[in-house]
Amino acid sequence: MVAPDFSKSQTSSSPMAKPTLRHKASACLADGFLFLGGALVALLLVWTLWSFITPSINPSDFDSINAQLNAPSDVSSSQSCHRGPSLAYDPPDVTFYDDPKLSYSIQKPMKNWDEKRRQWLKRHPSFASGAGERVLLLTASQPAPCRNPIGDHLLLRFFKNKVDYCRIHGYDIFYNNALLQPEMFAYWAKLPVVRAAMIAHPEAEWIWWVDSDAMFTDMEFKLPLERYKNHNLIVHGWAHLIYDRKSWTGLNAGVFLIRNCQWSMDFMDVWASMGPQTPNYEKWGQILKSTIPDKLFPESDDQTGLVYLLYKEKEKWADKIYLEAEYYFEGYWEEIVTTFDNITGKYTEMEKGAGELRRRHAEKVSEQYGAFREKYLKDAGNGKGSWRRPFITHFTGCQPCSGDHNQMYSGGSCWDGMRKALNFADNQVLRKYGFVHPDALDPSVSEVPYDYPA
Repeated sequence: MVAPDFSKSQTSSSPMAKPTLRHKASACLADGFLFLGGALVALLLVWTLWSFITPSINPSDFDSINAQLNAPSDVSSSQSCHRGPSLAYDPPDVTFYDDPKLSYSIQKPMKNWDEKRRQWLKRHPSFASGAGERVLLLTASQPAPCRNPIGDHLLLRFFKNKVDYCRIHGYDIFYNNALLQPEMFAYWAKLPVVRAAMIAHPEAEWIWWVDSDAMFTDMEFKLPLERYKNHNLIVHGWAHLIYDRKSWTGLNAGVFLIRNCQWSMDFMDVWASMGPQTPNYEKWGQILKSTIPDKLFPESDDQTGLVYLLYKEKEKWADKIYLEAEYYFEGYWEEIVTTFDNITGKYTEMEKGAGELRRRHAEKVSEQYGAFREKYLKDAGNGKGSWRRPFITHFTGCQPCSGDHNQMYSGGSCWDGMRKALNFADNQVLRKYGFVHPDALDPSVSEVPYDYPA
């Protein structure tokens, strides 16, 4: 199933010659005056009648009025002339939100989601433009304070890093610290959040889950969404590890991008059916352990479940799942943190020879300078062995909140690695504000001189 394209404008273009900006402004202004004149009368009528209309929508009769979702919706001239999404406009038209049977719970299937989203965007035309590239980032942590004494501080810095990245690229972000489905704990807790976010944000085409222990270490890099136009789920993974070796490390489910569409709703229903909220949880643990030979523990987990679905139901799901291995969609921290010094040196050398990269600029136009930088990174490579900044560094096994890190690492290597990575990323942000951390493990900052680092 190919997800519907919501990126096109809802208004048709005129076959006439393109009007000038002055004519456009005049048309909008004229339409606005005409609209205001009629709106005063219409507002009184709507205000008077609405109290009578609203009670007539009986919850038990919602199915009988679903046909209204397909009716054309009037768009006022003020809306058509409005630039950017209107956050204060929600017409009284009936939408899927008015259905008393609507559930945000992952335990209740969603049907006809593509059409429901389409109709919501039709009634909110200011959100329709650019909908195909709109991204909502999700992350989360546990409801209780961290046991690790520095855990809450580390999670705060991880969250700040994600907020910084989203602000630079214009993405929305939602931080959750509540178990939306208490029976779906640990690694399974993300799926109820993703499902609820899809319904709460019909304007978003993509929902991007990023684990709390993962951070952005290239603040300029932007998701190559055009690459994923024919896919609905993007994860960091390698086909040969999944299909040839049946390895549970053939992908990482701690960071994934999923399209807000019916395919995703259906896929998550199947994926979640392996979770601890189901009576077959122990059985699924046995199935996954016997199917995936390198699985180390008996419980059913989300990552092994995803590998299982790709391996066992390849024909059903694989065509819509993109295994991203060309760059660090998420990268293993231990092979990354030792490269930061070399990367910093390479970027400094690059900027010394390129005035356009040294130029001071507003944070809001950072994407342009990221595009400038690409021509200087042609020989940098991607992934392991590259001197390009890794996109996302994932501290798998470190457990910053509980402190129960994998015994193959020392606690010091985890905490020092996190501080180094956070400062590495933070320097890319603070530079826009005129400061940097002079040392990778030093929280203090120094002012950046003009034309640095010439």
